[in-house]
Amino acid sequence: MKKKRILVAVLNWGLGHAARCIPLINGLIAKGYEPILASDGAALALLKKEFPDLLAEELPSYNIEYSKSPNLLKWKLFLESPRIMQVIKAEKKHTKLLVEKYNLNGIISDNRLGVRYKHLKNVFITHQLNVLSGNTTWLSSKLHQKYIRKFDECWVPDLPASKNLSGVLGHMKKTPEDVKYMGPLSRFSKKDLPQKYKVIIILSGPEPQRSYLERILLREFKDTSEKTLFLRGVLEENELILEGENPNLIIRNYLFGEELEAALNSSEIVVCRSGYTSIMDLSKLEKEAFLIPTPGQFEQKYLAERLDKLGIAPYCSQDEFKITELKRLKGFSGFRDFGFVTDFRSLFALFEGK
Repeated sequence: MKKKRILVAVLNWGLGHAARCIPLINGLIAKGYEPILASDGAALALLKKEFPDLLAEELPSYNIEYSKSPNLLKWKLFLESPRIMQVIKAEKKHTKLLVEKYNLNGIISDNRLGVRYKHLKNVFITHQLNVLSGNTTWLSSKLHQKYIRKFDECWVPDLPASKNLSGVLGHMKKTPEDVKYMGPLSRFSKKDLPQKYKVIIILSGPEPQRSYLERILLREFKDTSEKTLFLRGVLEENELILEGENPNLIIRNYLFGEELEAALNSSEIVVCRSGYTSIMDLSKLEKEAFLIPTPGQFEQKYLAERLDKLGIAPYCSQDEFKITELKRLKGFSGFRDFGFVTDFRSLFALFEGK
């Protein structure tokens, strides 16, 4: 029998959305579907790297960049909303072409608002049923929920219970009938490996904030006496070479697949952003972590504060980070795995008309 083709469309906002869709794509393959990949920029490059044998298409780009002043990010996005609406319209037109080109049987969209087609079953993946935006949270949440209702189902990568990772982001006072909790998604598995690194630093997210944090961390770790792996989070061929090279500081642009999984499992401490995909990975790997929220991103600030209050992982602002902050880890429990196994067969039943 011919395999059913499912379009998996991923938002290009850092690498988190693409990374968390890797286990979903593997789930589709394992259940006998043929995923068609779709994104743009670095997210598309990552998916192509992880799945070189799958068909992949480029979608219209949102071209979202952070403002240099974090406090202006919300208003920058607001002013760009007419352009973003045009991109969403372009996505809808492009999706129709892909449906016809590949004779698609269903669509899974990770935060791409325009990737849906009325004659197919459409799924929207998000951990933000509520979108935090300061004093406009009520408005941003209502607008997002309105778009979500255009899809047949919304899959939230978290647990429905009070013990969860996303907190108020992924949980409403009353859960809509079309919302399904699929459990945390991570491309990694916990493995018992000898410690190779004391610290692994993983940078991610849109510019210019990725570069700002890179400069801060390079300054703080340039004389480290502990074995440290520094992953810049950029998909480039050429490696960065430090002047005054420190043999304890190993710098790479990016690691993929099993190599990245092994590096994480062989590290004691993770320093990273408090993006939701990173948090799901940390939980799966049961790591100790120090979190640095992206300035101006309310979601990451909320998650970092919540995990700090729960005694799981400490955090500080980007500008306040010093290497001595890592001493605070002694007072925190670290992450634990919930042991939840995603029931892909039940989720994918939507595409079988059951």
